[in-house]
Amino acid sequence: HRATSGPALEAMRARFGQATANLGLRVEDVVVEGRANTPEPLLRAAIGVKRGDPTLGFSVGQVCEQIKRLSWVEHATVERRLPGRIIVQLHERRPFAIWQNQGRFVLIDRAGAVVTNSNLADFRSLPLVVGPGAPEAAAPLVDALTSRPDLTGRVTAAVRVGERRWNLLLKSGLTVMLPEGHEAAALDRLAALDRDHKLLDRPLQFVDLRLPDRAAFRAKPDAVPAPAKDSRATPAHKST
Repeated sequence: HRATSGPALEAMRARFGQATANLGLRVEDVVVEGRANTPEPLLRAAIGVKRGDPTLGFSVGQVCEQIKRLSWVEHATVERRLPGRIIVQLHERRPFAIWQNQGRFVLIDRAGAVVTNSNLADFRSLPLVVGPGAPEAAAPLVDALTSRPDLTGRVTAAVRVGERRWNLLLKSGLTVMLPEGHEAAALDRLAALDRDHKLLDRPLQFVDLRLPDRAAFRAKPDAVPAPAKDSRATPAHKST
């Protein structure tokens, strides 16, 4: 015979649950563990089970799937402990950065998945990444910056250029052009230039580090930077 499914299965489960509830198997407590950022009203709605409901009147797997649809939830488990306790264990996505694209701001996790666009002020200390392709590529750059706190404190945003490399926007208005795929090495060069020549305190419009053997600079229109001591550092024409 054909397996019972769909509405018929739900009806059967409801009848069975009610019958067992009449014998005392009713939900007494719904315990949620691991919740930090998932909005509680949304979570309760996704669980859909409340005190007094039949303990056996719902599908644990279905409830789990409903919880996993919440944007904050990366993984979840639901356990039914007779006679009347339901245990929900959440593993939430960890906030990693703010992504700006086409005027919209959203919170992303390390993998680049969008988490939420609500209450972003609570995460204003996170790095800001900008442009198409930024979320998926952000982790290596953010890691490289985090390990170099002297630079991190100067950066206001990282802009993805052509979905292949990064420009750093500094608080001073300076733009630092990084090479494709060699961000950490370029940041080391930038830190060395700043340590030896106070580069980041100069009135510069941009620093171009896309070539591995030299750095190119451009002064702001209303200022002329002091000559660099590093023979490999040369003034530059405008780059794209």
